[in-house]
Amino acid sequence: MRYFVTGCAGFIASHLVDRLLKLGHEVVGYDNFSTGFLQFLEHAKKSANFTLIKGDLLDIERLTKSLQADCQAVFHFAANADIKFGIKHPDKDLKQNTLATFNILEVMRQKKIQCIIFASTGSVYGEAEQIPTPENAMFPIQTSLYAASKVAAEALIQAYAEAFNIQAIIFRFVSVLGERYSHGHVFDFYKQLLNDPKKLRILGDGRQCKSYLYVQDCIDGILLALEKVNEKINIFNLGTDATCLVNDSIQCITEALQLSPDLHYSGGQRGWIGDNPFIYLDINKISKLGWKPKLNIQESVVRTVNYLKQNPWILGIRV
Repeated sequence: MRYFVTGCAGFIASHLVDRLLKLGHEVVGYDNFSTGFLQFLEHAKKSANFTLIKGDLLDIERLTKSLQADCQAVFHFAANADIKFGIKHPDKDLKQNTLATFNILEVMRQKKIQCIIFASTGSVYGEAEQIPTPENAMFPIQTSLYAASKVAAEALIQAYAEAFNIQAIIFRFVSVLGERYSHGHVFDFYKQLLNDPKKLRILGDGRQCKSYLYVQDCIDGILLALEKVNEKINIFNLGTDATCLVNDSIQCITEALQLSPDLHYSGGQRGWIGDNPFIYLDINKISKLGWKPKLNIQESVVRTVNYLKQNPWILGIRV
């Protein structure tokens, strides 16, 4: 099979590329390297089955030339994931998440490519009333520009699926951890502690309750669903059957680093505008296909810390 992967140099997508190549598939990777790292494609570039294209999804001409009709499916993972600072650049989520998705769908329609696998987010549920939150939960008022842009992208994908007979497989992730992790709370806390091992600043009250998923477990779930589903529109939550307080995560991080910093909290229940203080997804639907995460949250946090320790370049060097 030949697949097209957007955001191929990103955290999750680069692992997906490696796995697809290992399974013997051909992969065309597409990335503008605004946040992706060339180092993440170190293994992929050694494969004769991998083609890397530097391009932006907003460049419709380049995208049209790059996405060929012989691709069996598109894994659309490119996105702006800068949730915390979304209010500083409100158009970024619209352009890089929603409009970029529209461009992908339009080129797929023109080339008659009939399957898209989309990386969405559990943030689309907002501050859900139903916990754990199932895929058919009502969407509440959106509180972040990032989540709103993903809701819009999901809606476009579903509409194109109905109008043009495209199969859609949408995954709503919790926060993903593991090797190649390059932004998020573990990254931020680790970087702070490198600069000052005695003090750690936390946005919020430390009681925010989230679920996290190890990246290889995430890839397992994606590929299992791709293999097993045959409906036109498929939506799956991907997470773990447990949650973790920010304070618990801090304890895992500091124990792994053998540090005991003073903790300084700022803000209240939410760490920032748009932060959801409680995310816990119902994963029964994907579990019924035979999927189960291999690592728990604490193990995922420790593996992430170990990766950051072994790869100091990721804290500031880009190519």
